[in-house]
Amino acid sequence: MGVGGFARPCGRSAEDARDPARRRLPRAALGRAWPLWYQSTPSPAHDRTRLDASEPRLIRAAALLAAVALAGCAERGPAAYQGYVEGEFVNVAAPIAGRLDRLAVQRGDEVAAAASLYALEAASEAAAQRQAAEQVKVAEAQLADLKQGRRLPEQDVTRALLAQAEAEAGRSATQVARDEAQFRIGGIARAQLDDSRAASAVATARVAQLASELAVARLPSRDDQVKAQAAQVAAARAVLEQATWRLDQKSVLATRAGRVYDTLYREGEWVAAGSPVVRMLPPQNVKVRFFVPQAVVGELKVGRGAAIRCDGCGADIAATLTYVSAEAEFTPPVIFSNETKSKLVFMVEARPAVADAARLHPGQPVSVQLK
Repeated sequence: MGVGGFARPCGRSAEDARDPARRRLPRAALGRAWPLWYQSTPSPAHDRTRLDASEPRLIRAAALLAAVALAGCAERGPAAYQGYVEGEFVNVAAPIAGRLDRLAVQRGDEVAAAASLYALEAASEAAAQRQAAEQVKVAEAQLADLKQGRRLPEQDVTRALLAQAEAEAGRSATQVARDEAQFRIGGIARAQLDDSRAASAVATARVAQLASELAVARLPSRDDQVKAQAAQVAAARAVLEQATWRLDQKSVLATRAGRVYDTLYREGEWVAAGSPVVRMLPPQNVKVRFFVPQAVVGELKVGRGAAIRCDGCGADIAATLTYVSAEAEFTPPVIFSNETKSKLVFMVEARPAVADAARLHPGQPVSVQLK
């Protein structure tokens, strides 16, 4: 393990790879390690006391041989950097408070998008929705009544009065004709003829009045009244939409497919507004975070491929670099100098494919090889 949380390949640093003298160091070390191993190996004739005395030399020789092996294997493979898996969790909450009536998932479940997660008690919201729906019906009925005009029985009354007035106008016209004939032969006075003509005019005006009333009875209400009632209908529908939305918020669905990482409440508990009940981890929210030395960061670009390895994961997991930090971090000691610049590291993030994300778990240590 190198400084700063990243691993140097098989115990070698970037300076070791560039310095020929350091590349020759393992062979020299091997020459020193072998005599130590040979001299510290007891023969069958040696007793237990001699064996115990030689154990420190055995451990020292074994450690030196292991360092030589690690240094030599660096020439056979690319650099691997240690890191860990991190998850960007989605906390699923309802904007309205209520008692948790039903919890449809449990920790570790894999759920699809739009799947039911949990439901809060919703008696009050359901009643408010029914009330809003009835208010919409009332407003719509009033608007329809204003558009239809008077009722048909009322129009029938006006129609009968019109027929009566037309009959009276016809009789008056006949009487006028008779009186004019009698007046020409001197049978009646001028005043009687004038009375007949006046009665006929009154009957004709009555016919015109009732005909107009019948036409008005067939018309709807004034345009302003219709527009005002139409606005009332729109307002009632908006109230219904709000009530429906509040009712829907009591049944919470998964916004994305993913794994249920944890449940934070039990059935019967009171859940405050905005408090998460289910914590989910969608596969696209899984990422790997690792650190690279400053000598390597200049070669990294977003979109570059990488291979992730972890215990029990099987084959390598392909990933893509999604973030390279622009800020350096120092590992202790924090005082920077040319001799300690190898302690300068940069954080890098890589995301695996959605199909492979289920093989990784937050907090899991991994090693990353750049491609």
